[in-house]
Amino acid sequence: MTQTDNSTIQSLSTEVSKLRQELHLREQLVQQLSQELFRLVKGNTNFKSQPDFSQRHLSELTDLRDQLQAVEEQVTFYQEQINSRDDEIYQLRQSVQELTDRSRMLEQVVQELPQIYRRKFEERMAPVREKVAMLQKENRQLQAELQSVSYRLALKNRNNTRGGIDLPNFPHEDFPQDNMSSIPNT
Repeated sequence: MTQTDNSTIQSLSTEVSKLRQELHLREQLVQQLSQELFRLVKGNTNFKSQPDFSQRHLSELTDLRDQLQAVEEQVTFYQEQINSRDDEIYQLRQSVQELTDRSRMLEQVVQELPQIYRRKFEERMAPVREKVAMLQKENRQLQAELQSVSYRLALKNRNNTRGGIDLPNFPHEDFPQDNMSSIPNT
């Protein structure tokens, strides 16, 4: 909910409250006018038949009726205004609720994003790790073969340079790869 929405709702609520107070005052005025009219009519039940009934009483009565009608029109107008404001407040509250729900949903998505990215990254890295492990294994095998070939070449070169010493020739599998450095140099 934004600051603007809050202030709009607050100002509308204040205005509705003011309109209701005015409506209440108008209703009291209508009540007073009705009582006054009733008192006049009741006190002068035969006012039309009495010869002393003056033009002043008729004009007062007409004025009271006009005032009553004006007040009723104002009451109707203010009631329509209140209904209109109530509808507007309802719509604004609905909008605020929808925006709040959407905001919560977006916050949840934002909180889940790092986990989603980690999972996707792990999914993409799995084949790469497998490939690296396979290449490392192949590299170790190739290094072992290279050491074995290098050792055999070194033996042949020694045999050729010393001229006649015949050293036993062990097959490739008999040499442990980890113990290659423990073979004495003769």
